[in-house]
Amino acid sequence: MKNKSVQRLTQAAIIAALYAALTIMQNILVPGSASMAVQFRVSEVLTILALFTPSAIPGLTVGCIIANISSLASIGAFDMIFGSIASFLAAFSMYKLRNVRLFKIPFAALLMPALMNGIIVGFEIDFFFVNTYSFDIIDFLIQGGLVAVGEIAVLFVLGLPLFAAIEKRNLSKKFS
Repeated sequence: MKNKSVQRLTQAAIIAALYAALTIMQNILVPGSASMAVQFRVSEVLTILALFTPSAIPGLTVGCIIANISSLASIGAFDMIFGSIASFLAAFSMYKLRNVRLFKIPFAALLMPALMNGIIVGFEIDFFFVNTYSFDIIDFLIQGGLVAVGEIAVLFVLGLPLFAAIEKRNLSKKFS
């Protein structure tokens, strides 16, 4: 039992470190590309791992917290809270929907990061940044839509090939 716990903790730590490092490096190399309303956060490809291991849930959540702490100066503490909640809910939902497949592809699970981040981060951007502590449905739909489009782009452009590679090579057994 201890070995399984250590394995899960190690997987979560590695996922968190990778997520944080990828996000921080992307923000250094291409400022704003991983932290603005329209973003293509390459580290979000790691959400695919939630299809294979529950360790991805805490790993992605902690990785998001660390990545968002690193960008406090530009977007504030709100993203550390709201973005991390969105990451947790997205990873949890993906894990729960991992076996719901259409043509052997977990489309429903792949949409969860776009849905969770679109709603939660879209609200965050609208309420705290665009409308300064007030809510506007049109701005929310625009901001949420932009966040969701970035998520969908990452998961379908980078995530699907990663998912296919893991499945094709039976690497999913290494996660369990």
